[in-house]
Amino acid sequence: MNHLRWGVEKISMELPAGHGDEERSMEMNKGFGQLMQHARKLQEKMARLQEELAHRTVEASAGGGMVTVSVNGRQQVMDIKIEAEVVNPGDVEMLQDLIIAAINEGIKRSQEMASEEMQKLTGGINIPGLNIPGLLGRS
Repeated sequence: MNHLRWGVEKISMELPAGHGDEERSMEMNKGFGQLMQHARKLQEKMARLQEELAHRTVEASAGGGMVTVSVNGRQQVMDIKIEAEVVNPGDVEMLQDLIIAAINEGIKRSQEMASEEMQKLTGGINIPGLNIPGLLGRS
């Protein structure tokens, strides 16, 4: 049986010669503060984006436009339109299938729209946890 050994590398911040422990600590705190400031700004932008996406919609249809749904950027179905010709009491299953197909396509398009907007916000950087479908729809 092979055993794997994991090593831990020491990570340090190199500062120019002449900087003592106090200066090093101040520089590290300054860097951390800037990082936190950027994180807060990104969080604020994400909150604004969530609000904007709640008011933006995409449409999807099934059955050649017989069933059309409107879904907002939070993956909530906002509207369903069903053409009268597709309502057949003898074939309810077909109507149900069309509704499901339209809703699923609408949610997919909504997720794509949210993902595209998030990519714009993050400058194309993939931030773990932000590509989870429905994440933007959570309160």
